[in-house]
Amino acid sequence: MAQRCGKVRDNYALGRDQLLIITTDRISAFDVVLNEPIPGKGYVLNQMSNFWFARFAHHVPNHLTGVAPESVVASDEVVQVKGRAVVAKRLTPILIEAVVRGYLAGSGWKDYQATGAVCGVALPVGLKNAQQLPQPIFTPAAKANLGEHDENISFAAVEALIGTTLASQIRDLSLLLYREAAEYAATRGIIIADTKFEFGLDENGVLHLMDEVLTADSSRFWPADQYQVGENPPSFDKQFVRDWLETQSWSKTPPAPKLPAAVIEKTAAKYHEALERLTGEI
Repeated sequence: MAQRCGKVRDNYALGRDQLLIITTDRISAFDVVLNEPIPGKGYVLNQMSNFWFARFAHHVPNHLTGVAPESVVASDEVVQVKGRAVVAKRLTPILIEAVVRGYLAGSGWKDYQATGAVCGVALPVGLKNAQQLPQPIFTPAAKANLGEHDENISFAAVEALIGTTLASQIRDLSLLLYREAAEYAATRGIIIADTKFEFGLDENGVLHLMDEVLTADSSRFWPADQYQVGENPPSFDKQFVRDWLETQSWSKTPPAPKLPAAVIEKTAAKYHEALERLTGEI
């Protein structure tokens, strides 16, 4: 099978119309793949995505085929795919990161401090770090090549790239999915500060949700009981790794600093806690 390795996922071609996608334990930060894996991370991300794909199926089709990944590999490879792989439709990816922000955090907070806006979207004056926005905002980015940084772009630039109709469909759908997910997560004690979606088109031009959905890699999850406006809340995502890396003298280019065992262990625990809180699965 032909193989393509991403930062976290390995894709194997299954004929002309399907892919075997394996979610590994690799972790990336600042678009750099770190040397140390996070035990169990691939399983957690795969189960999270599958959970959200099922919840959103009434809104948008997704890349899942329903084919068991164990059925397309050799018997001695089953352990490598069990729980952490899917057989997906081969779609034409739309090279836009559909980012939705519901709270002021991370690079958005830095942008707001400097410009009073986030990715060109003007916001009210006087907002504080980690504050909920008056309403969620769509702040797209152009997908970069592996190892390069995605570039924030305007909605007008998205329209120019993919057309007004498809751009509006992706924006409206992304906002809808974020709102629905945020409402559900709130009942589980989690705030979804922001997230990103990825979409693709099938051979008939039908829009599909693809890749990963509302995982601890693609989203910023905060525990609601520890949330306080004006402070960076603790998180259930790889922000813990990012925060540690920010304490290092590092240019944010390969090679990355070696993660200490304590950071690896705590990060793994945060991923598993997020899955348990959101889905009830351990």
